[in-house]
Amino acid sequence: MAQCSRRSFLKTGLAGGVLAATGNPPLLAANGKATDWVTLGKSGVKVTRLAFGTGTFSGRVQRELGQDEFTRLVRYAYDKGIRFFETAESYGEMHKMLGVALKGIPRDSYRLMSKVTTREGVDPRTKIDELRKLANTDYFDILLLHYQHVATWPADTVRWQDGVQEAKERKAVAGYGASVHGLPALRRFPGNKWLEVAMIRMNHKGTKMDAEEYNTSGLGNVPEVVRHTRQVHSEGMGVISMKLVGEGAFTTREDRRAAMKFAFRKAGVDSVTLGYKNTAEIDEAIENLNLALA
Repeated sequence: MAQCSRRSFLKTGLAGGVLAATGNPPLLAANGKATDWVTLGKSGVKVTRLAFGTGTFSGRVQRELGQDEFTRLVRYAYDKGIRFFETAESYGEMHKMLGVALKGIPRDSYRLMSKVTTREGVDPRTKIDELRKLANTDYFDILLLHYQHVATWPADTVRWQDGVQEAKERKAVAGYGASVHGLPALRRFPGNKWLEVAMIRMNHKGTKMDAEEYNTSGLGNVPEVVRHTRQVHSEGMGVISMKLVGEGAFTTREDRRAAMKFAFRKAGVDSVTLGYKNTAEIDEAIENLNLALA
């Protein structure tokens, strides 16, 4: 397994100060860049604003690239300054493919996030260690409880919360949180004392965003999602957004730029993850975020 720097782990894992409890989005640095390092709230973990996602249509798009092309794409993103990579247990072979793609790159030079499925009858420690082995890493900078989509999730996942906390204590995880689908689950994010990082769907049109039904084919409730996002941020949670381009539904550059600006300027997220299938998409994402921050 890849060697990790204990100093680097402690640096990224130490808790940061809680943000002031205001309802306003955080102020962004003038002329900020997509590849700037930002802190994910009280987790203390620093990531680049733009992340490399591996879950386009549950990873199918990335898997179909094949290992060699996928590795080339990961290395291209790294060389462009994207140092935050994320995957999930439900994305098929993507832990393994990402581990191969990142092999040989200094571990303390990038951040790695995984999302674990909170199944009954599965031992959290065993599963977390399995995912670390697949990804060829000694630790995850961030581990999220994946796809929380019912209002009872805080009580339903206590066993997993404890397992993730135990993983942090043994330095297998630096920061942790949950990803959400649906308003009933999202409404349980504000005020949650366990959460350090919240992963929330976000775009200006409500496409593939949260509604009363977590799996709705209709539009999400953008104002309510933004309100909850700003609230959890004010409580000190780091916020990562997903579905920025509506799972590929935004076919115009104008919409993709608008979505990026909305996420950072209106909702005040810290970081955003996008899935890529070629270098042109990476270049565009960097440019779009740079423009949003200008």
